[in-house]
Amino acid sequence: MTRQDPVGPVPRLALPSGETVPILGQGTWMMGEGTRTRREEVAALRLGLDLGMTLIDTAEMYAGGGAEDVVAEAVAGRRDEVFLVSKVLPQNASRQGTIAACERSLRRLRTDRIDLYLLHWRGRVPLAETLEAFDQLVRAGKIRYWGVSNFDTDDMEELVQLAGGAQVATNQVLYNLTRRGIEFDLLPWCRERRIPIMAYSPIEQGRMLGNPALRRVAERHGATAAQVALAWLLRQRDVMVIPKAARPEHVRENRAALDLQLTAEDLAELNRAFPAPTRKVPLEVL
Repeated sequence: MTRQDPVGPVPRLALPSGETVPILGQGTWMMGEGTRTRREEVAALRLGLDLGMTLIDTAEMYAGGGAEDVVAEAVAGRRDEVFLVSKVLPQNASRQGTIAACERSLRRLRTDRIDLYLLHWRGRVPLAETLEAFDQLVRAGKIRYWGVSNFDTDDMEELVQLAGGAQVATNQVLYNLTRRGIEFDLLPWCRERRIPIMAYSPIEQGRMLGNPALRRVAERHGATAAQVALAWLLRQRDVMVIPKAARPEHVRENRAALDLQLTAEDLAELNRAFPAPTRKVPLEVL
């Protein structure tokens, strides 16, 4: 059984700038990899927009730019509704390389600006150089905000000490019931500074969905295991969640997770099955 009747608008959270974005968006990792699935991927993203999931996350890495092409088709005629996120690869993150990568993404996305542009992960280019490029792109109107992805606490500490580093808008990291390491230090650090987390792979690419505790909670609510996993993240209200859904039924399933209210009993059972960290865990990535 699946809860598929969304009720009310998608809640929003504030970025450091004060602008608000939906807490539930749409991911595009592994989209754009083949022509046979393109029509359904575009339709899924458009349905998500209809349901209020107007934050769309993509990257130049995904399908070598193919995902950005899919996003461009999905948002055609609706660009102003969308809060668009893309990412620059670390090997492209030099001062001029970042600007060139952004220009390529803008062409693929068929837009004049990216709302939030992220450094996909740390590489060999000094962070200060990437920040200079981000600042230049902001001043040129090519991007509105910038952020990072896959940054651990020490990376964030280093970042905010750099000139302009305090302007970071988000840190996109792997976070789900099976990957709770950020709760020990990174999540509290970001919360203290009001830097929202953007959680990718919120259902661990489906690998967690057979867990008996997750299934029991789902059965109690007439929901799916995926909806419970999403609801567990979404209840925090200061975490953005970007599940990927390439089929309309999965888009509706994800959207309905917002209306699932987990009880204290549910949360206790999930905590027993997926314990919170008791020590520092190096940041995990997929």
